[in-house]
Amino acid sequence: MNGLSTTLIVVGLFLVGGIISFAKQGMPKSIIVLLGIGATMCLAAGTLRIEGLWS
Repeated sequence: MNGLSTTLIVVGLFLVGGIISFAKQGMPKSIIVLLGIGATMCLAAGTLRIEGLWS
């Protein structure tokens, strides 16, 4: 696991925390969906880099 995959996973988890926080505050659903897409992409990219499927 290199630095970039670690960074992608950390950013993805940070965005998941933002989703939870924004949902509790009652923010608009469009912002929550946008954060969800970003978190999914970051976590997927970080996981694929760990597995060596995407380099």
